[in-house]
Amino acid sequence: MARDQRRQAAIVYSRRAFVAAAGGLVVLPLGLLVAEAQETRIYRVGVLTQDSPPAPGSKPGVLRMALQRLGYIEGRNIVFQIRGAEGENARFPTLAAELVALKPDVIVADSTPAAVAAKHATTAIPVVIVNVSDPVGTGLVASLAHPGGNVTGGTDFGTELAVRSVGLLHDLVPKLSRIAVLMSDNPVHPLQLKAIEDASRNIRLTVLPIMVRTEADFEEAYASMVRQKAGALIWLGGSPVSTPAQRAKIIDLSAKAKLPTLWPTRRDVEAGGLMSNAANYERKWETVAMYIDKILKGAKPADLPIEQPTKFELVINLKTAKALGLTIPQSLLLRADEVVQ
Repeated sequence: MARDQRRQAAIVYSRRAFVAAAGGLVVLPLGLLVAEAQETRIYRVGVLTQDSPPAPGSKPGVLRMALQRLGYIEGRNIVFQIRGAEGENARFPTLAAELVALKPDVIVADSTPAAVAAKHATTAIPVVIVNVSDPVGTGLVASLAHPGGNVTGGTDFGTELAVRSVGLLHDLVPKLSRIAVLMSDNPVHPLQLKAIEDASRNIRLTVLPIMVRTEADFEEAYASMVRQKAGALIWLGGSPVSTPAQRAKIIDLSAKAKLPTLWPTRRDVEAGGLMSNAANYERKWETVAMYIDKILKGAKPADLPIEQPTKFELVINLKTAKALGLTIPQSLLLRADEVVQ
């Protein structure tokens, strides 16, 4: 009986379609129209980045590629609304307000300053964070397991890595007595500095905090390190470095100052920096894509725990070490995940 009813319905539909076609109009059934509307929905992803547009994820387009693997094709069912601070943290509140006014489905914030600005700009639009060192300490989430509110994503454990940086540089330069810390107006940097100072106190290292707010501050910053006889440097990263040219400039300044430097990302080491110890870059952006996918499918940020990295990559540039007159201890080389020749 049910089969006969379905056959009769099909005959009725085919007759209607034929009649409509004869009049120059093809009428699609409601179910097909709904499916088509669902298939062609375009999601809007706002991106609040340290870099200059176009981002997202840079190196290049890591986030775009990760989303493609999940079925989101730019221009077909997803578009990016990008705002870049170009290394100026003070611009983030204005840029965040601009993004919120565009009413994206989700906002990606690629640094602590960007995330703080996004959280202040909206409590309704989901915010997915990446490259955020201490989301609890900076007030972005209530806890890693239960974020609460509209913010979730991944942490890079930058505060913990800052502590590890002290040990790595001490292993590299055993007679080290004074260590410089290059920091900016990033709200997480004071937390990282305190962690470094606590770790350095245990091995009798003097910590020299050096502040840079604009690109123009770097030359004086390095001159200050030389005057204070710093034996090594930890660069906490972020603004005001947002372009390859700016990265190359500070790598060159470190080389000229003969300062063994622990850099925040492997990109810095690939560009000529000495050493980095950080979470995997591609994996971080794959995490962002995963969170975006879950949120677009209905998940609430408050219910999505912050993902924590399980592995950190130690990368060492031997060519740079040779230029600095350094011999990398065998113990460090054995621990390295990659050695750049």
